[in-house]
Amino acid sequence: MLNITELEGYESFFQGLKQRVRSAQLKAAIAVNTELIGLYWELGKSIVEQQKKSGWGDAVLERLSQDLINAFPDMKGFSRRNLYRIRALYLAYYEESQFVPQAVAQIPWGHNIAILEKVKDPAERKWYAVQSMQYGWSRAILIHQIEGRLFSRQGKAISNFDRVLLPPQSDLASEILKDPYNFDFLTLDAEAHERDVERGLLEHIRSFLLELGVGFAFVGSQYHLDVGDQDFYIDLLFYHLRLRCFVVIDLKAKEFKPEYAGKMNFYLSAVDDLLRHPDDKLSIGMILCKTKNKFIAEYALRDTQKPIGIAQYITTEALPEQLKSSLPTIEQIEQELNTDFKETDRVE
Repeated sequence: MLNITELEGYESFFQGLKQRVRSAQLKAAIAVNTELIGLYWELGKSIVEQQKKSGWGDAVLERLSQDLINAFPDMKGFSRRNLYRIRALYLAYYEESQFVPQAVAQIPWGHNIAILEKVKDPAERKWYAVQSMQYGWSRAILIHQIEGRLFSRQGKAISNFDRVLLPPQSDLASEILKDPYNFDFLTLDAEAHERDVERGLLEHIRSFLLELGVGFAFVGSQYHLDVGDQDFYIDLLFYHLRLRCFVVIDLKAKEFKPEYAGKMNFYLSAVDDLLRHPDDKLSIGMILCKTKNKFIAEYALRDTQKPIGIAQYITTEALPEQLKSSLPTIEQIEQELNTDFKETDRVE
């Protein structure tokens, strides 16, 4: 019997074939999805135009749904509810394009439903569709980003990127920063320190990376730097795959102060000298504070030559102990509900 492992080059040949099959499968899935969304676009267009022409009300969708189901029993997607969504798809985008927008056509129908039902602004809808297409967001991640108001936070941090970085690096660097960062997966009291925030972020690293955005690769926490025979520690160190640079994050569980920019400038100089590869871009700093004064932050960065961004973060505040003690326990709530149900039964 032939020993496949002895065939020179077989493994690389096989891996190449696998990649081709997967690529073809992906293209086929995208093509099928594009055809489906294109069909829905044409159906929505026809429904809207016919309703205007004939003065039909929404009651016609009930009849149309049943007739389409009877005519195409093996096809899904013709329920009355989905016909409303199909019509909504056309109404959401018809003013900007004669055809269904490219990004909308290339994301799954479930993604489009989420955008249509949760986002009202046309520009914002288009933005979420494009982001979903570019980064391959799952429906769950898309909904998470919408509910976390990513559109209104993206690129809003104070930075000096436009002055110290060249385009397109400056534009991309600005886009990856948010303000505020939403760390609602953390529950911290008002007296929390930087280490408490850092520890919480590391315990929820997947949620943290999701909030940071696509492209961040975790390098380490309390990352050690030896400068002038002295020890220094960076709170959080990342590498951004699209920017091709290190990203230094300094956490502050208090209001921003001008001296934080000087400290970050020092860290960036050290990282560029000690860690940066010749092919890497300049390292970028992110100072995440509990609060900040916009004018103080802008002044702090005005003459700084290293690329630094400043943003706030928000967390879920833990309940004070005295308030916790005044709240009912789960057992008390269940006992109260059982009492209510028994009293209702007696009345009936």
